[in-house]
Amino acid sequence: MSPEEAIALAVFLGVYAFIITERIHRTVAAMVGASLILIVGIIPWEKVPEYLDLETLLLLAGMMVIVNVSRESGLFEYIAIKTAKLSNGDPMKVLLLFSVVTAVVSAFLDNVTTVLLLTPMLLYITKRMDVNPIPFLLAEIFASNIGGTATLIGDPPNIMIGSAAGLSFNEFLENMGPIAVANIFLTIAVVYLAYRNSIKVTPSKRKEIERVILSMDEEDAIRDWELFRKSVIVILAIVAGFFLHDTIGVKPAVIALFGASVMLLWSGVSPERALEKVEWATLFFFGGLFLIVGALVETGVIDAVAGKIMELIHSEAQAIFVISWFSAVSSAIVDNIPLTATMIPLIKAMGSSVNMYPLWWALSLGACLGGNGTAIGASANVVVLGIAHREGIKITFGEFLKVGALIMVSTVALGSLMLWVRYGL
Repeated sequence: MSPEEAIALAVFLGVYAFIITERIHRTVAAMVGASLILIVGIIPWEKVPEYLDLETLLLLAGMMVIVNVSRESGLFEYIAIKTAKLSNGDPMKVLLLFSVVTAVVSAFLDNVTTVLLLTPMLLYITKRMDVNPIPFLLAEIFASNIGGTATLIGDPPNIMIGSAAGLSFNEFLENMGPIAVANIFLTIAVVYLAYRNSIKVTPSKRKEIERVILSMDEEDAIRDWELFRKSVIVILAIVAGFFLHDTIGVKPAVIALFGASVMLLWSGVSPERALEKVEWATLFFFGGLFLIVGALVETGVIDAVAGKIMELIHSEAQAIFVISWFSAVSSAIVDNIPLTATMIPLIKAMGSSVNMYPLWWALSLGACLGGNGTAIGASANVVVLGIAHREGIKITFGEFLKVGALIMVSTVALGSLMLWVRYGL
């Protein structure tokens, strides 16, 4: 092993260790690691744009601005109350409808934003219904991670995969959409079976719940009607742009940035207020991580690892299962963003021996759904459990694991089987 390879590998493992143990904030760890890579000169300065993946960074930044401005109108609270009223006081329908709405919203917004917006309203509704909130919160977590698999912009790993592999919004929807739909209903069934006694209510209590929910007025949640209308128009236009980006020849990142600029221009919200809520720590974390993994590519470490893996894999079907299950189990333990950043060049290196195309979907499947396995498997999990804890609702690591591990295994099994039927036979 050359000195450059040894340094690149040491920096990667060191940063990964800090991310896992959380001894240092992950953004700081990634920035320090990237700085060391550049100081040593493993990645020449002129190659930095090649590894930095500006498409991913700009797409995330644009969507963050759009969400931050839209949030001020009360749009997402309106959706939550409207969803609850459609249930007519049936807790099972609340579970079903909130799971579906969470999955759909997560397909177009990042998971953390989705749960931040919907969890307080879900807690309010379950409190008014006087039912155990835990199955509803768990279903929301699982649905947010599953919904994120469906589209190019649904989860950061998908944004990274789409950028690296040149995959379109419609390709993600075509390949991962059916898997997400099948898995969301599988998940609802598992949560219902696990908590059916908590969800069932007597006829008299159901009538009381129905009375309480129907008394809620979704229009009271709207703080700014003008901004509400503008937010709906811009978001729908952006989603249409994502569907048509192949046809019109415009990158999703450009559509997101254009949507963000139109939102700021049309809404009148000050850019300082909108930009101060952008998750800059996340963007810098991505940037640093891209350079650290880029050093492994530049020094040939990734090619060497890919060669070893290919000695064990002899068909596309094997590769689909290996990639999806390895990514899922790993994502249940470590953050799926550094995992995806590491796997992308690995799959590219494997492309000389097998068809890469189905492997991208296997990676998306494992990286996104593996987060449901444990309480720390995805950022959305941590956020929801934190909000619940502040409200006096304790969901232990063990309780989450009992249901989450089952959800992870069953959804990844179903998803990898669907990929195998489509590509591996």
